[in-house]
Amino acid sequence: MAETTTDQRLVKGARSRASIARHAADVASVEGLNGVSIGRLAADLGISKSGIATLFGSKESLQLAAVETAREVFVGQVIEPTLGVPRGLPRLRALIDRWFAHITEPVFPGGCFRTATLVEFDSRPGPVHDAIVADRENWLGFLTKEIREAQAQGDLVAHDADALAFELDALLSAVNTARQLGDETKVHTARRIVDGLLT
Repeated sequence: MAETTTDQRLVKGARSRASIARHAADVASVEGLNGVSIGRLAADLGISKSGIATLFGSKESLQLAAVETAREVFVGQVIEPTLGVPRGLPRLRALIDRWFAHITEPVFPGGCFRTATLVEFDSRPGPVHDAIVADRENWLGFLTKEIREAQAQGDLVAHDADALAFELDALLSAVNTARQLGDETKVHTARRIVDGLLT
């Protein structure tokens, strides 16, 4: 019986942790990771500060959980839906389409989490900086791999794969910023540029 009670507490704790981390990611997408604090989330969610502190321990752990949660959301929204598409240019195009959707129909209130937080921590050493950098490098590595798959099939051979991944990432990040500033026209501009790059 004690084992069942312990299991239930672990499940409840994991659910609470996931819910808090998701809210932390929502807040960070609008206000940056520095806007994420135990006190702020306790007030937002109607939970005691001690309850959140028990689950996360520190503001930094909470920020790291927000980064991890945002990464999981991005993978679920952008990457996983494309894995059934044939490798090469079809999958790369599907990936870009999902990426545009992630920006034009944002799952976070502040748009793309990565774009919102990258500049905030680009020159601040520490675990949060390292987590954000690792997430970006993993994404660019995945994107480069998909470009190389297309090149192996004879497409995009005039491009340097690393440079093209960098261009696409910079372009979509700029689109996210433009949308957050209220300029929807840049979405169409970016789509034309992407079509040119992938032709």
